[in-house]
Amino acid sequence: MNNDNFFCEYLRNGLRNKDEEALYVCFDYFDIDRDGCLNMKEFGNLAKSLLSDRSGRPYPLSIRMQADMFFVFDRNKDGKIDMEEFKIVWKDWIKVILHPVSALIIVDVQNDFISGTLAIRNCPAGQDGLDVVNVINSMLNSVPFDVVIYSLDWHPPDHVSFIDNLKQRKVHADSKVSAEDAKLFDTVIFEGPPRTEQKLWPRHCVQHTWGAELHPDLKVVRNGIRVYKGINSNIDSYSAFWDNQKMSETKLGAELRKWNVGDVYICGLAYDVCVGSTALHALEHGYRTVVVDDASRGVNMEEIAYMQKTLISRNAVVVTSDKVRDMVEGLDRRPEMGYRAALRLANDKVIV
Repeated sequence: MNNDNFFCEYLRNGLRNKDEEALYVCFDYFDIDRDGCLNMKEFGNLAKSLLSDRSGRPYPLSIRMQADMFFVFDRNKDGKIDMEEFKIVWKDWIKVILHPVSALIIVDVQNDFISGTLAIRNCPAGQDGLDVVNVINSMLNSVPFDVVIYSLDWHPPDHVSFIDNLKQRKVHADSKVSAEDAKLFDTVIFEGPPRTEQKLWPRHCVQHTWGAELHPDLKVVRNGIRVYKGINSNIDSYSAFWDNQKMSETKLGAELRKWNVGDVYICGLAYDVCVGSTALHALEHGYRTVVVDDASRGVNMEEIAYMQKTLISRNAVVVTSDKVRDMVEGLDRRPEMGYRAALRLANDKVIV
């Protein structure tokens, strides 16, 4: 333990139960020049202490990130953070990072994606969807998530994504692939309304069938919440938040708001499709977003790598499951998540 880390000591001792006292102790600790304000350097020291691993070692934090966060909290733009501004820093940033409210979103761990009609082991990446089950179960048994959510593809029989339904809809003249030439996993454009660009999949996860059920070995926790997606025949829905054209949303956002969730941990199937799309929408909604790498499997290795790169570029965090408990308990505090939490406060809206 790094005894010089203020926030590690805060979490270890009685200050965590004395909020008002801790606020003033924290301010005084980092106000090195005792002028009653935090300048940029003093705030940077605070940020480095806050955004550290469980041993108290700070993560690398660029000057740009420090400055961006400083200017969020310097509300009157006088080049310093006074006590009134620091109260916002404490309540809406530091406490959120030290005491996160976390949800695990388990995406589409359903029979058809593991051993059924769209088993991802038969896709180009050759990954086995069954591999995620034990990893997810281990997290459910050991990590104190505040909320657990299971998303399910829940398609009607005439769903637009099924290749065997191709003849039910007219392919647009702009489609690079014609109806006659279309093969499995090709992308076509259907005429509207709504005009839809659609990848063609095998029939899968049809409502009330075995293939749509959660895998029997997956642990389903008491009070776990189920979110159904892809229920509109004419629009696919990769994300657990929205359909692919953002014409309708599921109940996921409302459930996260109900529980006052700030951090979402996302895993499941498929990494480069529904897991990644859910993570991207979580970022859009302003959630501090973590993808659990070893609890996710995908369709195409190049697209998995591209999705990871995209998520990281937007300050999502990609970790293995052994890191999750410390993050959920506020012991391991990643700079990307601290950065997003600060920027969200700029205008109480998402900044990507």
